Amino acid sequence: MNSIKKQARIAGFWYLLLGISASIGLTIPSEIMVPGDATATADHVRASETLLRMGIGSELFYQIIAIFLVLALYRLFKAVSEKQAVLMVILGALVSAPIVFVNVLNEIAALILVGSANFLSVFDRHQLDALAYLFLRLHSQGIVVAAIFWGLWLFPFGILIIRSGFIPRFLGYLLFMAGSGYLASSFTALVLPSYRPLVDQFATRLTMAELPIIFWLLIWGAKDQSRKEQPTDAVAPA
Repeated sequence: MNSIKKQARIAGFWYLLLGISASIGLTIPSEIMVPGDATATADHVRASETLLRMGIGSELFYQIIAIFLVLALYRLFKAVSEKQAVLMVILGALVSAPIVFVNVLNEIAALILVGSANFLSVFDRHQLDALAYLFLRLHSQGIVVAAIFWGLWLFPFGILIIRSGFIPRFLGYLLFMAGSGYLASSFTALVLPSYRPLVDQFATRLTMAELPIIFWLLIWGAKDQSRKEQPTDAVAPA
């Protein structure tokens, strides 16, 4: 039986898998980077090449999972508001996933630069270390750009929850808070970087408001409703 509850739990499973794999993929590069020290960072990459490759694999994996997640959520909420559901898919996968996929190339470039490829012999080691550090810095900035869309997609997602009637409304408002946290952190990092440590103290706490919906979908799913009971674009404002 393909009930709303079952669909919600499938989405919750993808959401949990995304959260676990993303935490791995985002943590590994930050552990390897030594802020302001290109030589130490390059030495870490050489000593932890396997670890960095695991991080690359995790990044690719969690973005693939993100695509499955937003498609599962689209199926769950399209009867509530197809317009908002499509917007959720666009912001949650069609824009953010390509950014992360392309951004992984910066980590691959860093691995190549710290390697022993013959065509790099025209550069000395300090130059190669500096270039590797540059690409890892570009990768971290790419994550900041992707995080803009990790925040934006939570707004149509939250609207769908509030309108749905089969998931508690307060979870939608929590997603608004989480989305605001992602946006505040990214905006500060790109426009006012000197204030980032201060803003992130609050923004990181706001992003944690995304966690309850994961466990709600996975454990409780959603309240089953007949097609007549489900709100649609025809009866709910867009």
